[in-house]
Amino acid sequence: MDRKGMTLSQHLMDSRLCGNVDSKGAEDGDMAGLLTTLASTAKCISREVNRAGLVDILGFTGDHNVQGEAVRKLDVLAHGMLIDALRSSGYVCALASEEAEHPLFLAPQEARGPYVVLFDPLDGSSNIDAGITIGTIFSIYRARSTAATLSDLLQTGSRQVAAGYALYGSSTLFVYTAGAGVHSFTLDAGVGEFRLTHENLRMPERGTIYSVNEANYPRWCAGVQRYIDALKDPDGPSTYSARYVGSLVADFHRTLLYGGVFLYPADPRDAPNGKLRLLYEAAPLARVAEAAGGRASTGNEDVLALQPTALHQRVPLFIGSAEDVSAVEASIANAPSRSR
Repeated sequence: MDRKGMTLSQHLMDSRLCGNVDSKGAEDGDMAGLLTTLASTAKCISREVNRAGLVDILGFTGDHNVQGEAVRKLDVLAHGMLIDALRSSGYVCALASEEAEHPLFLAPQEARGPYVVLFDPLDGSSNIDAGITIGTIFSIYRARSTAATLSDLLQTGSRQVAAGYALYGSSTLFVYTAGAGVHSFTLDAGVGEFRLTHENLRMPERGTIYSVNEANYPRWCAGVQRYIDALKDPDGPSTYSARYVGSLVADFHRTLLYGGVFLYPADPRDAPNGKLRLLYEAAPLARVAEAAGGRASTGNEDVLALQPTALHQRVPLFIGSAEDVSAVEASIANAPSRSR
């Protein structure tokens, strides 16, 4: 049966998917309802992104987030939309956002559900004013009880019951995995529905694209330097091309479709423990990558095996085709020392 074009709601409620949506005992329809809430909010964010140049919501607010980064007006708007939608959905008991220092635990009198959601409301927001593709990344865990605590938010990535992202570019996409493959939907703006365009996405075992900010090359460890050098060796067997948007969700989505590897190594000057956030960026995308046959690593450990110790913990990230990520790990492991 050709399922292309079916709506996200139809896909989520399909009996073959509902049985795999949450293997930890959630009530039927809870996960489908939660993902529908996230997708509906993504439509609202997409609308604001598309009209951002027409109203006074571009640029900075003058504030800084918990990471010390300047907050853009659309960041604040997207954060608020997600908080409001998820808080009123009845499917969650706790929320955490990259933009907020502290988590939000729903009060006993509020309608609460079995899940906790962590999200980056607008990934790649430094590119907003340039009109470059940005996105929303989300991660869903099952709480141990509806009286959620910080430990429910600090679970290993392997315990995610669903993860995904929305992408706001030439078209608006919604990509998710919930234990039954990775599926991508494109927003049909004419009718306001996400329609299935890629079902059961599989990442190639090895790709031909690498994605990294090479301006930071002098500060990388010797193993990463050696890996990139080998890809660019004119006398070597490599057939790799470089592609780098500088928006994680955009670079990852291309890697998901075509294979290869995205690299964000540690930088001893600016990011000695890595730059990307484990809970809001690395872990959810790792969940998607592995569900599509890829891998995600810090360079020496699988991202999904990491036990978080703080809400805003940062890590290095190497993510993409399984063989490419393993090649980066091997280069790091076999490097005797930093070359610079």
